[in-house]
Amino acid sequence: MNALEIENISKRFGDFYAVKNLSFNIPKASIYGLLGPNGAGKTTTIRMVMDIIIPDEGAIKVLDGKMDEGMKQRVGYLPEDRGFYPKMKVGEILLFLADLKGLKRQEARKRIDFWLERFDLADWKQKKVEELSRGMQQKLQFIATVIHQPEIIILDEPFGGLDPINTKLLKDIMLEMRGKGGTIIFSTHRMEQIEMICNNICLINKAERVLEGNLNQIKKQYGKNTVVLDYEGDAGFIKNFPGTDKIDDYGKFMEIKIKEQTDPQDLLNKLVGRIKINKFEVREPSLNAIFIDIVGEKNAQDTVSH
Repeated sequence: MNALEIENISKRFGDFYAVKNLSFNIPKASIYGLLGPNGAGKTTTIRMVMDIIIPDEGAIKVLDGKMDEGMKQRVGYLPEDRGFYPKMKVGEILLFLADLKGLKRQEARKRIDFWLERFDLADWKQKKVEELSRGMQQKLQFIATVIHQPEIIILDEPFGGLDPINTKLLKDIMLEMRGKGGTIIFSTHRMEQIEMICNNICLINKAERVLEGNLNQIKKQYGKNTVVLDYEGDAGFIKNFPGTDKIDDYGKFMEIKIKEQTDPQDLLNKLVGRIKINKFEVREPSLNAIFIDIVGEKNAQDTVSH
């Protein structure tokens, strides 16, 4: 059984399509990435899943049923727009939200203490929410999302406001939850987060699905046509090499898409002696490169057609 099944859902606001004919399935015990540029339709899709917005067309099944009030007790939802009562204390707000999820007080207090300790927030239990930093409040929001041990966890931009240490901690916790049979769905426009942990992805652009499936299989479809170069020096001359198709240069790091018949060794020979090479690796393209290729190409075609 799939954790979530979405079939041809659409949502219009006037003449504007926020989501158009979108379909995908999410297997149980997986981490699924819903990605796309800002304004692509990710949050609207999640709100339809949560029954906050009703689709104009299509159908949504959650754990083989409908998203009603009973089903919501089996789901944890971290929305894009966060918000707590700022004058309430950390422990009080979590206990209040646990009550809403039907947890008994004794069990709720035990879980609250566990999660506050896990996120290094135990010393802040008696502090008001407004005293917490943005990153601390983000961790508090996550605790509130999972306090009732939901079967499905839906996270809209979950890493926002977190430093690298807490980003890694949250990533590790998500992997633990998947290992215990949980299903996690999260939206983001940051590709490196998707590549770290996702089994499957759906890329949405301008309200429509443009890519969907197993992440490893998607990358294999593009072949090993990418050179990752970590370098020092002036590498501007590389763009004149006839075997290159596309170059993304970040100053000291470069991702080079080479043409089909090009031997990467020829490129390496051109580089030796002209720049310092710290790393030269031939591999499948990054998800970020695939994302830019697909979204950039589609947006360019749409501009031409209009």
